[in-house]
Amino acid sequence: MIINKLSLLVGGEAGAGINRSGFLFAKICLRGGLNVFGANDYQSLIRGGHNFYTVRADDEEVYSQADTVDLIIALNKETILFHKTELVTGGAIIYDADKITITNQELGRDDIKLIHVPLRKIVKELQGPQIMENTVALGAAIALLDYDLEIMNKVLKDTFKPKTAELNINATKQGYTYAKQNYSDSFDYKLKTVKTTTKQKIFVTGNEAIGLAAINAGCKLYAAYPMTPATSILHFLASVDRQYNMIVIQTETEIAAINMVAGASYAGVRTMTATSGGGFCLMTEGLGMIGMTETSPVIVLVQRPGPSTGLPTYTAQGDLRFAIHASQGEFPRVVIAPGDVEECFYNTLEAFNLAEKFQIPAIIISDKYLAESNGTTQIYDQNRIGIDRGQLITDQYAGEEYKRHKFTENGISPRVLPGTKGAIVRTNADEHNELGYTTEDPMLSTKMTDKRFKKLDALTKELERYETVKLHGPKTADATIIGWGSTKGPIREAMKLLSKEGFKVNYLQIVYLTPFPVSKVQAILRSAKKTIVVENNRTSQLSSIIREHLLKTVDHKILKYDGRPFNPEALARSIKEVL
Repeated sequence: MIINKLSLLVGGEAGAGINRSGFLFAKICLRGGLNVFGANDYQSLIRGGHNFYTVRADDEEVYSQADTVDLIIALNKETILFHKTELVTGGAIIYDADKITITNQELGRDDIKLIHVPLRKIVKELQGPQIMENTVALGAAIALLDYDLEIMNKVLKDTFKPKTAELNINATKQGYTYAKQNYSDSFDYKLKTVKTTTKQKIFVTGNEAIGLAAINAGCKLYAAYPMTPATSILHFLASVDRQYNMIVIQTETEIAAINMVAGASYAGVRTMTATSGGGFCLMTEGLGMIGMTETSPVIVLVQRPGPSTGLPTYTAQGDLRFAIHASQGEFPRVVIAPGDVEECFYNTLEAFNLAEKFQIPAIIISDKYLAESNGTTQIYDQNRIGIDRGQLITDQYAGEEYKRHKFTENGISPRVLPGTKGAIVRTNADEHNELGYTTEDPMLSTKMTDKRFKKLDALTKELERYETVKLHGPKTADATIIGWGSTKGPIREAMKLLSKEGFKVNYLQIVYLTPFPVSKVQAILRSAKKTIVVENNRTSQLSSIIREHLLKTVDHKILKYDGRPFNPEALARSIKEVL
């Protein structure tokens, strides 16, 4: 039967090319017109352990992984043992019986179809490296699904250098032929290419989308110290820095990174850094200096479970309060939480503009699940959001002695680049006067603090025209789900499942967490019959923020904090329990 809906899992140990093979299969489906979502799960190991990548392909929109899988490519025995319960009835496992022995007792199910493909033997005959076993297995999967092999060959040609591509194409053909000859009618799930009239789509991770946005925003310095799961932004930008006239630096520490982007921002350059929780801890003193000097870098906080090292390769939403209140003292900032790969791009563009326009740090808060999962989206509109550098004077300054921290009605001082004719630009990490000189005068200190916080009023007014919140689903519903960040995908999938069962729910996505969009959230919650917060943390930090700003307690909380994202079916069941 042709269903054009499939969930595939590729599993094996680290170093076996699991992520690459899952990504290749996803791109093959995308090239055939299907919508795709890909998520990887890996341990903090260079070799060994258990890694897997799940691909969900559908001719309808997909927002997350599924709870079950239809087809498993098992490159080791552990993959079969770990994931056999996730297989649907009639699902299949592609494996090499010459190196993996699995008994019926170990399998514990008689409704699974075992597809033996001699992966190791085929690779040896081709005189290829062992890692090519995954390519042979992909060829077998394409055969079982009756999908277009030529699409896969084109993807391989686009991915690898000619010699490597040809070797992989031969490996794919061998796996495809073997499965066709021995198992052509053994698997009921079939995929077909889909003709589509929509615009061409791209397949990117959240981190890649943020990197692309930084390029588009005119970021000229990216400085960061590697820390999973933010590191891939560094890798991506380093691969294209010369092409886009950027400076990308791997610093010696996160402290060096925050100070470097602060200094470059003071000099007039658009800058960005990214890290995870532990690195953000080290950055907090530098963040305070940014607040005091009113400079404007963009900081990406990609969350993972903590405290301390925690689960370095897994996901969480435990740093929301940390991002909102990080560093000593009080100063304004903007905290933005994109929920998918499209928002990662456009919200990052907004962050660069808001940071410079209001001379404050902009924090983009993400997590491992969003940062490293692949999603399909329309090609980004590079002209949708223009560059706004605020009150920046770049040619020549004329008038009274330049005051970097001049008192103004909205708290935003005219900004001059150091070296501009007619102005001396002074600032200070101590409390200072308008000229930037240190002061300990109590009245002036109070006035300068108030000056910085005046910007919040102007920022709040500016954000009225932004999509600080989004309402998904019907305007009136039996329950309103509330969430932020990467829970968006699983929530939207759960909503589809609930709708099919006759449940009427909508979803309030809060994109801007600081300043909190009080009036917009209040307007939606005023008509909510029942409220359910969904978060990947233990303390339901969003619930406390809602209570703080709206004096309103949510009715129910669905919390998950095991390092893994929500699965749609399990989430839908939890929602039904409180409806």
